[in-house]
Amino acid sequence: MLIGNLEMIGRLALAAVLGSVVGLERQRLLWAAGLRTHMLVCVGACLFMLVSAFGFGDVTGQSHVVLDPSRVAAQVVSGIGFLGAGTILLRGEMVKGLTTAASLWAVAAIGLASGGGLYVPAFAATAIVLAILGGVKPLEERWQARLQPRSLRIVARAGALSLESVQEAAGLPASRIRQFILRPADAAGCDEIQLALTRLSPAQAERVARILRALPEVESVAVEPD
Repeated sequence: MLIGNLEMIGRLALAAVLGSVVGLERQRLLWAAGLRTHMLVCVGACLFMLVSAFGFGDVTGQSHVVLDPSRVAAQVVSGIGFLGAGTILLRGEMVKGLTTAASLWAVAAIGLASGGGLYVPAFAATAIVLAILGGVKPLEERWQARLQPRSLRIVARAGALSLESVQEAAGLPASRIRQFILRPADAAGCDEIQLALTRLSPAQAERVARILRALPEVESVAVEPD
């Protein structure tokens, strides 16, 4: 069934609006793929879908002509990958931009849904994508904060502490202790210990520091960012 020009324009406009909603969230975080990029991807995907579904009306009525509208949509899904790849950066050992690449892939699907007339799924997908990008991020950051390494700088009497005694006093499993460095006694007769811990929240690291401070052989304990 063919649709009118106004309906096609309306679908393109809807794709632009829904793409801009997702793009604004990325623009707020100053990513390279922001408002305009998401709008363009969504509108372009919508147009691909319109062309795929309605662009061959002059030949579909002829005998022995069979067209598969889903083939163009499938190529959009695979072809959007080059834009996503352009937003992914490797900085040292950290990979940045995967979420933005995924949001571009998602708005391409939203554009296809708008072009295909699936308005309710298009709106629902936009709301879900926004909830994921905006609502899940604080939870993700909180979880990542728990995984950040923590470092304790301990000053204790010479020869009073060892790895085993620190582990036993603080109640830490061996898997949480990443590094234990003991510097021999200085002129004041105190050892300096650098204790690197992993998978501890700031509150847990501070609790360990309080336990160690309570030991009679410990002069001071400081929690330092790793």
